[in-house]
Amino acid sequence: MTTHYDPAVHTPAEDDGGPPPAAPAPPGHHRPRRSRFGRLWRGRPEDPRWVRPAFLALLTATALLYLYDLDASGWANSFYSAAVQAGSQSWKAFFFGSLDAGNAITVDKPPAALWPMALAVRIFGLSSWSILVPEVLMGVGTVAVVYAAVRRRFGPAAGLIAGAVLALTPVAALMFRFNNPDALLALLMSLACYLVVRALEDGRTKWLVWAGVAIGFAFLAKTLQAFLILPALALVYGVCAPVRLRKRLGQLALATAAIVVSGGWWVAVVELWPASSRPYVGGSQNNSFLELTFGYNGLGRLNGEETGSVGGGGGPGGGGGGQWGETGWDRMFNSEIGGQISWLLPAALILLAAGLLATRRAARTDAVRASFLVWGGSLLMTAAVFSYMAGIFHQYYTVALAPYLAAVVGMGAATLWERRERIWASLALAAAVTASAAWGYVLLDRTPEYLPWLRMPVLVGGLVAALGLVFAGRLGRRTALAAAGLGLVASLAAPTAYTLSTLREGHSGSIVTAGPSGASMRGGGLGGGPGAGGFPGGGNAPGQGQNQGGPGAGGFPGGGTAPGTGGNNQNGQTPNGQAPNGQMPNGRSNQNGPTGEGGRTGGAGGGGMGGLLNGAEVGSEAKQLLEADADSYTWVAAAVGSQNAASYQLGTGEPVMAIGGFNGTDPSPTLAQFKKYVADGRIHYFIAGGGTGGGMGGDSGAASQITSWVEATFKEVTVGSATFYDLTSPTD
Repeated sequence: MTTHYDPAVHTPAEDDGGPPPAAPAPPGHHRPRRSRFGRLWRGRPEDPRWVRPAFLALLTATALLYLYDLDASGWANSFYSAAVQAGSQSWKAFFFGSLDAGNAITVDKPPAALWPMALAVRIFGLSSWSILVPEVLMGVGTVAVVYAAVRRRFGPAAGLIAGAVLALTPVAALMFRFNNPDALLALLMSLACYLVVRALEDGRTKWLVWAGVAIGFAFLAKTLQAFLILPALALVYGVCAPVRLRKRLGQLALATAAIVVSGGWWVAVVELWPASSRPYVGGSQNNSFLELTFGYNGLGRLNGEETGSVGGGGGPGGGGGGQWGETGWDRMFNSEIGGQISWLLPAALILLAAGLLATRRAARTDAVRASFLVWGGSLLMTAAVFSYMAGIFHQYYTVALAPYLAAVVGMGAATLWERRERIWASLALAAAVTASAAWGYVLLDRTPEYLPWLRMPVLVGGLVAALGLVFAGRLGRRTALAAAGLGLVASLAAPTAYTLSTLREGHSGSIVTAGPSGASMRGGGLGGGPGAGGFPGGGNAPGQGQNQGGPGAGGFPGGGTAPGTGGNNQNGQTPNGQAPNGQMPNGRSNQNGPTGEGGRTGGAGGGGMGGLLNGAEVGSEAKQLLEADADSYTWVAAAVGSQNAASYQLGTGEPVMAIGGFNGTDPSPTLAQFKKYVADGRIHYFIAGGGTGGGMGGDSGAASQITSWVEATFKEVTVGSATFYDLTSPTD
């Protein structure tokens, strides 16, 4: 039976997160003192003995799952890995988030998500593990935060369900093993929701201020996406907090100030720092972080007007298709997104509605209802924005929904289970399980060759469990628990299969997706129709780089060989940013030949979308060429586009200038600046090829001018099939 706590009778010790005070011991009685390990293992004295071991088992299992074959992804997104490498070599690059230790240009995000990885690389050296293990730890931390938030009001079983749902969500398993900013964002947003729930329990200002600090640092991870849930959080606290209205408004003002300070200090430094002595702000057209925040990374993501990007999306508001997929209310369920996040989304919506119905007569300050409003409001607000945003949108963005969805499922299941003797509650539980099983069947059916035997057990098991849950209030406890357990297994079986498929594959490049091959097909845009991957030539999105065999091959989720047998890159993608010997950092080679989706043997990056989204394969000859006399130059080379430059930087360990930033469309450096760098002897080579964003939403004039000047002025050097220009050897 779930225990609900009354904030009115909480003691200060409880409100500070500690256990409630124990009853006074009788005279002459001495309580046995437990060791520190014993306290860690046993947990709170009032908890059943299974609670703390189960929680520790959840965290351990999550960590082991996410660490499994972690180095299969190599450098993952070499765009961020190069910035991590630069930050491990230069504190200035660390602070600004520069792509290279020479501090030519930054990534197109604030640097907070890079800092943990750069510190790990400083300590342990550059490797796939040192880059990705911090992301895994963020995933484990997010599971712990969601568990703690749910168990406070709904009991440990609810917390365990919520934590398991989060850990087994496919897109979460993808992004908590990847080096994009989304892992830190998910952790900090979960922490913010937890702190707001704490504030709603007792009205203490400190919890709300700490929530503001978490959101401010989340802004330094992924700018305005951190603010998506602010309206929901502010409204819930403004209405439901157990203090006077005047104090509520003052507390919200203090929390806002905390957001501004914790997120704005870095922005102020960047904007006030002389532009001539700091790197160019990547992704902006005017070397301004504020322009980047409110343009390319802000309103442009909503309306599709993204100067300097690779193109906008469908028109806002209504089902239009564009480069970034269909918009509309059903976007989270379509063939592009559904397999990433939506497995339990129908159940979460049912459980959210049922939870609010169950607490409809509660007092204004009821903490149980407030918890539903905080997590459910965050889920709905984020899903709504994702569904209708017309600008750049990738499938992996939906990891932001995973903590909210998991918390709602855990809270709703516990609330209805407690009320299962009421017919409406048992029917709602049955409906949630039925929806999960039926939707799981639909999603599995979208990849008919992938584990075809799993669909019917999921559907039948879910329907049988739902039938038992209808009568849960009239059945014996063991029978009811069996029905609930079967329902949980049926609901999680399909997403677990997709998660296992995700864990056994390497992922690299700029666009990655969870699940088996073909599980996330982008319909329309960029030349691809439904089922074609949505990119020129069909197939997987450029940069996806997953080690995927045929769906269902071998009978293991994701196909191919069983875990532990290795597995090479089998979809023709170029390993993004390979190690100096031309192999992935874990020693695995690309066995489909050196030419990937825009890479060329020896290291020249391809043009167009392939060179934009993928890196290049750095051959040993190219590596030797660039490393010769490298200490005499600020940059051993310059290349158009960040992914191309990142590959050479990671392959050689030396700074490489990314002309034009990620898309090749940023006006940095200008032709005049580049000529001065060359005249001063600061750049050795120019790398031919590389992806530019010309004609795709931005002005690539600077990159084109530099390329034309170099080709007309300097001697060409051919290494294998790669082409370089020696900037110290004019053709005259």
